[in-house]
Amino acid sequence: MVGSLFAYRRDRLSLLMRMIQECGDVSCFHFGPFPLVLFNTPEYVHNIFVEHAYDFDKGEAMHKAFRPLIGNGIFISEGDFHRRQRKLIAPPFQPRHISSYADLMVKYSEQIQQGWKNGETVDVSQEMTQKMIDERRPNAEERNDLLSILLQARGEDGSRMSDEQISDESLTLFGAGHETTATALTWAWYLLATHPEVYREMQHEVDSVLQDRTPTYADLARLPYTLQVLKETLRLYPPAYAISRVAQHDIDIDGYLIHKNEYALVSPYTLHRRPDYFPDPEKFDPQRFTPENEKLLPRYAYMPFGAGPRICIGNHFAMLEGHLLLAALAQRVTFELVAGQKVAPDPNATLTLRPKRGVKMIVRRRDMGR
Repeated sequence: MVGSLFAYRRDRLSLLMRMIQECGDVSCFHFGPFPLVLFNTPEYVHNIFVEHAYDFDKGEAMHKAFRPLIGNGIFISEGDFHRRQRKLIAPPFQPRHISSYADLMVKYSEQIQQGWKNGETVDVSQEMTQKMIDERRPNAEERNDLLSILLQARGEDGSRMSDEQISDESLTLFGAGHETTATALTWAWYLLATHPEVYREMQHEVDSVLQDRTPTYADLARLPYTLQVLKETLRLYPPAYAISRVAQHDIDIDGYLIHKNEYALVSPYTLHRRPDYFPDPEKFDPQRFTPENEKLLPRYAYMPFGAGPRICIGNHFAMLEGHLLLAALAQRVTFELVAGQKVAPDPNATLTLRPKRGVKMIVRRRDMGR
């Protein structure tokens, strides 16, 4: 009568892993009478998210759950409207714009860490208000950041987004972006604190390259190990641990028939734990992402931001931000895990793979004179 609904609510990550371990690359579970088919190979990722990208959508349940919260932003919109909005929003995520955000990211990281006292336990949070839209509309042309570009964006017919649509897109991009980056960095500091040899190697790289100055966009190419740490963190704890799609009509996926309105599910969490691609998959090992090793991975074996035409539009932005903030904070402080914590993913996480009870860290300053 209920299928795997209770098991999913109790611990969805364990359920997904058990399905893969017991059933292989394709498995099925039910929410009551509704089947969900879990696919777990890079080839299936390509089939669902690339080859059949427009044969699936996010489904009515997802629309009902998120439209009241974030409106009709690109996370939840569909079809021609989604493609139009993505085209409008794409410019600020292109490399020429992303690189210009680097100094601002580092500036804020410096401001944050300067307020921490040695031995203090910290909890970094970030807030945003949508008042910025009204405040910035008259002077949008004077700025080059995400919100200003949204205000200036025009469609092929010359039309601009309404304030309501800008609000929806801002909620989606700022909210999802903050949540994704904050979650990834939380797990990164936790993994570094519990793997001191990796932490020391990363800080040695940062110290050698930066020589006590703040990082810049140009420095990132000389901080490859720091990037490897971020990539390996996203392998173990991909913020979006499962991505579902609903078939708009009957679809054959390599011999498996997905009927109209049935769910196809891909889990980066389980895919990233395939031992044939990632030996000893539970081990935190940034060496997996040296350029030489990364080239050996099949395409879509690693997909922390999704895949295909609906891949996270801010994936490059998130990688830049994570890379810079790891470097900027690692040179100034060392985080030490508060003893006695049981740190684990929230088994009832909805969209992002957050720690269940947070992660408390003690700040140990590396440069007491700063």
